[in-house]
Amino acid sequence: MPLQPANQPQIIRSTQKDDYYQNCLRNNASEAFQTLAGSKKWLEWRREIELLSDLAYYCLTTFAGFQTLGEEYVSILQVDPTKRKVPSRARRAALICLHVFVPYLLDRTLARLERELQAETAGPRAPQTRGWNLTSFFRERAQWAVGRLAETQRRTLLHATYVLRKGITFAHRLHVALFYINGAFYHLGKRVSDVCYLRVRGLPGDDRAVRTSYKLLGAVSVLQLALTVALQINNFRQRQRARQEWKQYRNLASSGSSSLDLLSARTSRCILCLEQRRHSTATPCGHLFCWECITEWCNTKVLNASCEIVKTDVRACRIDLAC
Repeated sequence: MPLQPANQPQIIRSTQKDDYYQNCLRNNASEAFQTLAGSKKWLEWRREIELLSDLAYYCLTTFAGFQTLGEEYVSILQVDPTKRKVPSRARRAALICLHVFVPYLLDRTLARLERELQAETAGPRAPQTRGWNLTSFFRERAQWAVGRLAETQRRTLLHATYVLRKGITFAHRLHVALFYINGAFYHLGKRVSDVCYLRVRGLPGDDRAVRTSYKLLGAVSVLQLALTVALQINNFRQRQRARQEWKQYRNLASSGSSSLDLLSARTSRCILCLEQRRHSTATPCGHLFCWECITEWCNTKVLNASCEIVKTDVRACRIDLAC
């Protein structure tokens, strides 16, 4: 009797079981390393310990040609694109590399690059003299690359890094939604290496109903993802418009230089930009700001927008223009 493709619930349960055993292995390895080397060294090498734990788990199972504990739990097998034999050793090695190494390297590289770009934008820093480890290697490489860029290039690269991190999250969510629809690949590494699953046993009578329900879930996930992207684009456009208006109003010429104007300028400063208010705007709590300053503040503090003086919530309040 030919084996049937594994359905979505079996693959998800297998992944959940593998995640459980991987977390157990990570915790045991972290405790052992912390006991032997101390908490300070453990904090420096925590991510690398997790990487080695995941490598050990998949090398002892997938690379050795055995089922993982999750795959054995739900009785599914990895197969190559022909669906007639198990993946070759080279394909399994590529799968482990894509599933374990690539996410680690990408996350560490982007996080370090973003941190260095923010530090260079804020100002020069004192040199650090520490022993060599993988973290210091990433830091030195990022500092060397960022140091060769101009200020405008750094700002552009910082925005590009932020967009790339958001894009990776978007690609992962889209990939999961596609898995719900077609039920073929749950991880990006398996999609790239073209490794799929066949089930050893199961209930074929319920398979069609299960796949139909997951297709509906995938369609809802795609719709939700599209709405999220549309909201993100709209929020980005609003921020860009507020930033352009902020620059436009900042470039307005000051009107008048009499002593009375100078005296009023001292008492009508915006607490955000510390300059004379332009197009004064009152928050519901009664404090006055520049219109462009308070709108930029609300845009950048979208998760916790509050008045800078009294810290009262102004997200749900309408900003009224003062006379």
